[in-house]
Amino acid sequence: MKGVRIMPIRYDKLFALMKSKGLTTYRVRKENIISQSTLQKLREGKAVSTESISNLCKALGCQPGDIMEYVDDEQDGE
Repeated sequence: MKGVRIMPIRYDKLFALMKSKGLTTYRVRKENIISQSTLQKLREGKAVSTESISNLCKALGCQPGDIMEYVDDEQDGE
């Protein structure tokens, strides 16, 4: 597989929710909610494990749909 495929999942909602709830990236790393590399993957729109999504939902008191959204590649490219 050449190149890195960006997943059709966006995490903009995650970072907005983290900000509104005061969950800083420092605290995420300090409390081992997710790793620094996973945090970077989220920023870049790359695939992450369901365990990471679960840990974030637990820390934020939310559901997966509250932190991520599917974006159709075809619609996004138009």
